[in-house]
Amino acid sequence: MPDVLLLPGDGIGAEIVPEAVKALKAVGKRYQIRFRFREALIGGAAYDACGHPLPEETLRLCEESDAILLGAIGGPKWDNLPVELRPEMGALLPLRKKLGLYANIRPALLFPALIEASPLKPEIVSGMDLVVVRELTGGLYFGTKKREFVDNGDEQAIDTLVYRTGEIERIGRLAFQMARKRRKKVTSVDKANVLESSRLWRDVITGLGREYPDVQLEHMYVDNCSMQLVRRPTQFDVIVTENTFGDILTDEASILTGSIGMLASASIGGKVALYEPAHGSAPDIAGQQKANPLATILSAALMLRLSFGMEEGAQAIEAAVRQVLDEGYRTADIMQPGKRQVTTAAMGDLVADRILA
Repeated sequence: MPDVLLLPGDGIGAEIVPEAVKALKAVGKRYQIRFRFREALIGGAAYDACGHPLPEETLRLCEESDAILLGAIGGPKWDNLPVELRPEMGALLPLRKKLGLYANIRPALLFPALIEASPLKPEIVSGMDLVVVRELTGGLYFGTKKREFVDNGDEQAIDTLVYRTGEIERIGRLAFQMARKRRKKVTSVDKANVLESSRLWRDVITGLGREYPDVQLEHMYVDNCSMQLVRRPTQFDVIVTENTFGDILTDEASILTGSIGMLASASIGGKVALYEPAHGSAPDIAGQQKANPLATILSAALMLRLSFGMEEGAQAIEAAVRQVLDEGYRTADIMQPGKRQVTTAAMGDLVADRILA
């Protein structure tokens, strides 16, 4: 029995996670699979209840589960807490580190029904289907940080960017292996003309590429990649990059799909993987049933595929999402003239119904 831990978190998290559970239960009914669902606190909600954004009980349940489904964390309410108690720094980053989740996988697929929702012209974005593989536990986000006053009284802040050969090799190998199952192209993104860490990154990836002669490897500076994503996104298959660059590029790629509310993600590498939508907690629309649950539902499909090896179930969810969009149903973020706007819960019901149809 697959054991799934639910971490709704903050903001719209409490609205979108139940819709993914509907999809998983529909898959369970269709394929005679029994899921066990448990729930725990994380982020601002955990801080309010327990005084810490990542309670020990939540961490214990994470380690005991087969997979984790996270909604979203953070919000202005907690922005003035000490840094170590803010939801992102005090919960999400430590959780990734403790679980050994060194790789974040974010597919950016444009569903044909949403081609008019993309900010790019249809002839540019049509057929976009790429995956960003982001290194998740190194780089600036995890390096030593400090603020200090210097001799003239000015305050300076220091963030340390560190990467080791082993960290680069393992994320690079994952990207090459993924590319072998797709269109056999890897684009490694760095800033090797400026950063020493990027020069090491490029050296390691180049050497690794020799082990995969059937996969085309190209190197691209991050600023050029950012431009190329909006110039010709269909040129990309698998993009592999370091933590900070990946964080930025995945948000850029997400909007090309029509909305960040469509982008699923998986954080893998340890015994237990974490699945979550790429978007944030959207406190401005929380509790209003306006949130798009499709990224969370598609994250559940990734869970079935990557953690449980249930390819049929994953494809059933993805086909149901495609069908609902083809039928003209939309949440507010992807609403277009002539389409039918529905609530968060209604979208979840539609997807679950199509899975069982």
